[in-house]
Amino acid sequence: MRELMLGNKAVARGLYEAGVKVISSYPGTPSTEITEEAALYPEIYCEWAPNEKVALEAAHGATLGGVRAACAMKHVGLNVAADPLFTISYQGLNAGLVICVADDPGMHSSQNEQDSRHYAKAAKAPMLEPSDSAEAIEYTKRAFELSEKFNTPVFIKMCTRVAHSQSVVETGERVVPDKVPYVKDPMKVMMTVASRRAHVRVEERTRALIDFAETTDLNRVEMGDTSVGIITSSTSYQYAREVFGDRASILKLGLVWPLPEKLIRDFASKVKRLIVLEELDPFIEEHCRALGLAVEGKSLFPVCGEFSQNLVRESLKMDTPKGVPFPESVPMRPPVMCAGCPHRGVFYVLKKLKCMVYGDIGCYTLGAVAPLNAMDLNVCMGASCSGLHGFNLAMGEEGERHSVGVIGDSTFIHSGMTGICDIAYNMTNSTVIILDNSITGMTGHQQNPTTGKNLRGEPAGKVDLEALCRALGFERVRVVDPYDLAATEKAVREELAAQAPSIIISRRPCVMIKGTVHLPPIKPDTAKCVGCKACMAIGCPAIAVRDKKVSIDTTLCLGCGVCAQLCKFGCLGGEGK
Repeated sequence: MRELMLGNKAVARGLYEAGVKVISSYPGTPSTEITEEAALYPEIYCEWAPNEKVALEAAHGATLGGVRAACAMKHVGLNVAADPLFTISYQGLNAGLVICVADDPGMHSSQNEQDSRHYAKAAKAPMLEPSDSAEAIEYTKRAFELSEKFNTPVFIKMCTRVAHSQSVVETGERVVPDKVPYVKDPMKVMMTVASRRAHVRVEERTRALIDFAETTDLNRVEMGDTSVGIITSSTSYQYAREVFGDRASILKLGLVWPLPEKLIRDFASKVKRLIVLEELDPFIEEHCRALGLAVEGKSLFPVCGEFSQNLVRESLKMDTPKGVPFPESVPMRPPVMCAGCPHRGVFYVLKKLKCMVYGDIGCYTLGAVAPLNAMDLNVCMGASCSGLHGFNLAMGEEGERHSVGVIGDSTFIHSGMTGICDIAYNMTNSTVIILDNSITGMTGHQQNPTTGKNLRGEPAGKVDLEALCRALGFERVRVVDPYDLAATEKAVREELAAQAPSIIISRRPCVMIKGTVHLPPIKPDTAKCVGCKACMAIGCPAIAVRDKKVSIDTTLCLGCGVCAQLCKFGCLGGEGK
């Protein structure tokens, strides 16, 4: 059946048709929909794991049990999964294993712009890179064939544009391979002799995969005008086709690691000018240079950011179509926390107290933007806890009395637990605030181990954050409602002053969770408003000042009452101060 399908949905369909039985993932934009769409098939067991390392280990365990398995993550999640990845590549599998990783050129929802192709090369595991939804289905199924033929995990590399764009696909039937019996093999214990022998096997496998790359239809040549030859993959292939048509010859690479050698040399010999068109790092270009070819790439195209058709034209000094001018000046709409967001009160207090705030990865990272400006830095998932510990080791009492770490509930489970272990065990008087909004908010409201529900919304085991923190060595653990600014400020002041490690859990459900009960919107008494703009300090998008009077957008306001606590004149429903 023909269907218009999102790239991530197409990968999920490919997993279904390939007969996958187990998928374990951690949500991360732009990869999240792969697992969410796969979970709609009752034949596939799908779960959200605490983090990507656990997800890959669980998926690998399922393959050892004899069934095809997969996991999905974004590019920075692959950093977390790298530890098991490299050894799994040595150890091998029992049934097929596919790792779906989604890069984010342009950093639409990421803290860096790394290129996952380097992991395929470093781990010596093949990587397929579809350029549209049809290829996403086909390549996913082919990946399992490669995985089982060469006894290796195989990557499917997506990127934002392929993951979140739609194209026509042809769906097929689900085919489930026979379960592979488990056989005990002492050589799978990766130590000394077994590991050394495994490395030899991996190098032999790589040579066999290079031979495969020379002839596979995953790589194809589209000959046109031979004055220019383009070597490309993924969305860059689509841009090349749109910009050049048949005015260039194209070598389209679907298998981006390992790369062919003879195929590339043969293609290069047929064209006058050889250009590599690829986003981010000069991965294919460096391979071509290692083959001794005269090639242009990053001398023409940027190494940073996402490409487009016009960027390609401009980089090659081609005529570029002019856009249609818009007659009006449209103001920028900066990212901002939602009206009623429970994190807003915490960041208002931290700004008021002039705290150094070590941030983390989540929707609460928006606490860094104006007017709150209440986050100093962030690095990666969980770094706020261990990073704060290191900061306070260096700063001593000066740091301990004025610095906090902030981390979301899902991120805390992902990788914050080990960080607070470091604090408790090595005894810095550090204060960590867990922003518990009862959901994984940034990636689209996925469940996590603190919510009491699994991926499908069914009842599941629930982590008790207070009990967990106490078990990890914290005697000072307290819960506050971030809508209560006075109580939140009191808690932060007291824990910063305490001569002990401490945890503050800021608990209030995300306002966007279905079923959350909201109060009626606030209706300001403009007669009491003096235009002081104190209410604007929290940066709520529902609040504005018009004609020197406060105005509330009732379509946005959720009646949280935080703004009323800032008004000294009672015009927002409070008693005034």
